[in-house]
Amino acid sequence: MMTWKTLMSPDSASPLMEQLTFLHDHALMILLMITVLVGYLMASLFFNKFNYRYLLEGQAIEMIWTILPAVILIFIALPSLRLLYLLDEVNNPLVTIKTIGHQWYWSYEYTDFSNIEFDSYMIPSNEIEDYHFRLLDVDNRIAVPYNSQIRMIVTAADVLHSWTIPSIGVKIDATPGRLNQISFLLNRTGIFFGQCSEICGANHSFMPIVMESISPEYFISWIHNMSEI
Repeated sequence: MMTWKTLMSPDSASPLMEQLTFLHDHALMILLMITVLVGYLMASLFFNKFNYRYLLEGQAIEMIWTILPAVILIFIALPSLRLLYLLDEVNNPLVTIKTIGHQWYWSYEYTDFSNIEFDSYMIPSNEIEDYHFRLLDVDNRIAVPYNSQIRMIVTAADVLHSWTIPSIGVKIDATPGRLNQISFLLNRTGIFFGQCSEICGANHSFMPIVMESISPEYFISWIHNMSEI
């Protein structure tokens, strides 16, 4: 969960988020090297005494500063494309959850298990308990088994929304009349928070998402209890 003092990405809870963090660090290191190099060259221009009034061209340095940025972009583009295809990969999902964005709440359907359906509303400020997070907790949380491939099918009933949980590296648009899907795997238990990250209206920030990663045994018990409601 992100807090005010969190300067880096949140701790990853899925292999996808780990790869996103690695790509971020990779690009940041390249950016740091470019910044140091350009800063050194600019500083050397101010303090050296080398000048030549008849200098018209320098083909060698022009070739270097044309080819070098292209090479640097390749070093960023190749891992980025690899990760882009990894994010779109769907590998034999064990559980499929359909998510529907409304103004201003989410609906979830577990169609694999007796068609379990429920709405997920943000808990109002006047109903918050001591163990709740203000503007982030919901009345009905999603439960998923960890170490299991999950497929999320996302759509919207009215306007554009975006189903986003930073800790698992998932951000997918909810578009009316269209089904988008994404696949992820949680490698640890915990409670993970997210929000609608689309500018879908005045109250889009009040559409929180809470996902509980639990063991498969507890997940089966949760499905059994939900089917009896």
